[in-house]
Amino acid sequence: MKRSAVPVSVVIVAATIVSAGQSRPPIVGIAHVALQTSDLAKARRFYSGLLGYPEVALAARPHVAVFAVNDRQRLIVRDGLPPDRDERLLAVAFGTPSVGALREFLLARGARVSEPASDAEAGGRQVEVVDPDGHRVQFVQVDRDSATSPVASPDRRISRRILHAGLTIRDAAAADRFYNATLAFSEIWRGGRTDEVTSWINMRAPESTEYLEYMLQTGPLDRRQLGTAHHVALVVPDMQEAVELVRSRLTPGDANAGASPQIGRNRKWQLNLYDPDGTRIELMEPWVAK
Repeated sequence: MKRSAVPVSVVIVAATIVSAGQSRPPIVGIAHVALQTSDLAKARRFYSGLLGYPEVALAARPHVAVFAVNDRQRLIVRDGLPPDRDERLLAVAFGTPSVGALREFLLARGARVSEPASDAEAGGRQVEVVDPDGHRVQFVQVDRDSATSPVASPDRRISRRILHAGLTIRDAAAADRFYNATLAFSEIWRGGRTDEVTSWINMRAPESTEYLEYMLQTGPLDRRQLGTAHHVALVVPDMQEAVELVRSRLTPGDANAGASPQIGRNRKWQLNLYDPDGTRIELMEPWVAK
C-alpha cells in the first residue's frame, strides 16, 4: 500500500468543532463490529477457539455470541445468515461518553438518528445512523458495570485490540461529508495495489488512534470480495508469535491452514484469516517492517 502524507489543512481537530453553539462529544474509537453467521457453533470455534476471545455472558440470547476483545471492544456474531445473502457485516460501532449529547449533535446537522436504547450486546446505551453507503453506524456509551467474561488464565487472546474496520465505499466525497465534515474523522493514510491507484483510505476516529478503512469500490462485489472488504483488523505485537499460535490451534481440514503472513503495501506484517462464512479477520503488526 502506498504511503502518502496528509496536509495539515485537511485534518479537522475534533475538539474545535462547534456549530449552533454545540460542540461534538468525543468519539473514542471502535466499540464493536457486528457480523452475521450461518452457523453459530462454527463461529464460536473460530472467535473463541482460534482467536481465543472469552464470550460475554448474556441471559436468554441463544442466537448471538459476544466476544470480549478487551474491556471496551467487542465482536458480536449473530446467527441466521441466509444462504443467498452475501453481506455478513451488520454494524460498526464507536464509543462515546454520551450517546444523548452525540444524538443531539447529529440531529442538529440533519442526520436521522435512532432514540438512545439499552443494548446488552453492545454493553451499554447506543444510537444508530446510516452512512451514505447504507452501513449501520452505531455509537455506544459503554456501561462499565456491564457483565463481561473474565479473561482466563492463561490469557488466550491472540490480540487485545481492534485497530480498524473496513467498509465498502462507492463515493469517497459523500463518505467524507459524513465521516470527516460531520464526525471529524481525519485521513491518516491512503494507498493502493499500485502507486497509481488509490484503493484504501484510512480515516482515524477523532479522539483515538483507531480508524475506519475506506475500501473503495468501482462496481459490484461478489461474495468472496465482500467478505474480504468488510473486515476487522486486530493488532498483534509480534507476527511470528501470532502465526505460531494460530498454527498450534488449527484443526485438521481448517480453511485457514494455508494462511501465511505477508508485508502489505503499508509495509506492515499482516496475516489474513477467514471466519466460517468468509469474513476476513486481519492480524497486523502496528509498526513498519524493517
